Amino acid sequence: MTKRLQPVAVQILGKEYKIACSDDEKEGLLDLAQDLDQQMRQIRDTGKVTSPDRIAVMAALNLTHELRQTQGQEHNLNQSFAESLNRLKDKIEIALEN
Repeated sequence: MTKRLQPVAVQILGKEYKIACSDDEKEGLLDLAQDLDQQMRQIRDTGKVTSPDRIAVMAALNLTHELRQTQGQEHNLNQSFAESLNRLKDKIEIALEN
């Protein structure tokens, strides 16, 4: 069954954008748009960047950087978890041998 897409209006820096999404994605889209709007307003309010295009690029770079950091942390946690499981497995094998 295909998801039915509906236009959803979001406000970013006072400008309205209509984005097609399914009903089950609407709330997430609105939250993301609000986060993006807040990020872009913070950049604009510093006064260093005034062009909407440049503000959007800076926000995209900031958000991409945050995503990359989170992915790196997740990778480290997965690696640490795997190492802990291997140590636990080794201890269980030793205990079962004795």
